[in-house]
Amino acid sequence: MMTNRTRIAALLVLVMALPLFASGTSAGEKGELDRGLIAELQRSFDSDGSERALMNAIANNDLKDLALDREIINKHDDIYTFKVEAKGITNQKSTGRCWLFAGFNVMRPAVMKKYNISEFEFSENHLFFWDKLEKANMFLETIIETTDRDIDDRELQAILKHPVPDGGWWNYVVALIEKYGAVPKSVSTETKHSSATRRMNGILGGMMRHDAAELREMAAAGVSTGELRTAKKEMLVDVYRILALHFGEPTEEFVWRVKNKDDEIIEEKFTPKSFYKDAVGVDLREYVTVMDHPAWEYGKFYRLNFCRNFSSEEDMGFLNLGAAEMKKLAERAVLDGEPVWFAADIGKENNGEEGILKVGIYDYDALLGLDRDLTKKEMVTYRHATPNHAMVFVGIDRKDDKPVKWLVENSWGSTKGDKGYWAMYDDWFDKYVFTVIVHRRHVPKKTLKLLDTEPERIPAWDPMRSAFDK
Repeated sequence: MMTNRTRIAALLVLVMALPLFASGTSAGEKGELDRGLIAELQRSFDSDGSERALMNAIANNDLKDLALDREIINKHDDIYTFKVEAKGITNQKSTGRCWLFAGFNVMRPAVMKKYNISEFEFSENHLFFWDKLEKANMFLETIIETTDRDIDDRELQAILKHPVPDGGWWNYVVALIEKYGAVPKSVSTETKHSSATRRMNGILGGMMRHDAAELREMAAAGVSTGELRTAKKEMLVDVYRILALHFGEPTEEFVWRVKNKDDEIIEEKFTPKSFYKDAVGVDLREYVTVMDHPAWEYGKFYRLNFCRNFSSEEDMGFLNLGAAEMKKLAERAVLDGEPVWFAADIGKENNGEEGILKVGIYDYDALLGLDRDLTKKEMVTYRHATPNHAMVFVGIDRKDDKPVKWLVENSWGSTKGDKGYWAMYDDWFDKYVFTVIVHRRHVPKKTLKLLDTEPERIPAWDPMRSAFDK
């Protein structure tokens, strides 16, 4: 296999050997892909030898099938030494609501235990409505806040890219539930558009950019902040209407009727906030966001600019502790019987058919003769890997008091993976998991003191914020 060093040496020899053009300048002197370089590239491909057989194999087959490491599949098992009590796989369908589904999946077991019911699901539609409305308000407030910036400002451009995205983080869940509560799915069911948001998001995005242009023009003409906010209210009227047409209006009071495992009928009247308080009753502010963000110094407290869904909330703060410490905290929580919300790059080394996340499960480099190894810091810095999906840890398989693999509850329905679950091997955790959410009681007191320090600010274009802008 050609390494990076030998590849560079070969390229240097190739460039030095290129012929001179009649103009007297050397081929490729200005960096262009000229005919001389193209000819050399063509000669470098052995179309009559082993490369021909490989070309035919790759051209006629799925690359994943050719690169799949059968040994990993054969050694895999679905045995776990510890599992959190959980039941029922949810499905976010064609949306970017993984963060919300994962948040609810952390809380579902408490409801099932309290009411002695065999299955339960929160209404994602209920909170998704309010999330979209809050994000629209947040976007417009951000535009008002940044009217003094040039339109080409890098942070402003990051915000304009996805005005009202589906994506979010744990702090988004916390803000929504504290203000709007939660309801059972039977009270506010999915609609065509809450489960497939692409067209509606296109409409909302166009509305928001139109409104942004109008607000910036008003500000340039000398209109006061108060007058801009008056204009914003009228803009939000249109947003509310669009959301109501696509999702239906959120419920303010309901009767929940359900039969428990003992065939007893439970019938109670709730508001969304009283339901959350009575059914779950957990203070979500007691949970701590822990990250492995290798592009920034470890052992510090950070905040990501404009990483929130409410204009009134603080940006997401996190303790940057690294993968090893993050893993210890997640393990401690799971062994205490708690599901753990986490975010990772689900697009990397993922066998969706078997539900296996394992480094090396697809050996593309060996198949193609490549050397593409990157450190985790390089993957983040060069945007090769980002935390683009949230799921929940619900089990661990341990050997010699160390995790071998983690049981993951996904939100892609029961037909994906292993009936909706994934096995994440520990090396995959190290490489591709970026965030875990744990209760503060699992975090050492010395580490918690970092939360009292002045956070270092991270700009809005950072990969950790943009990863969930979808």
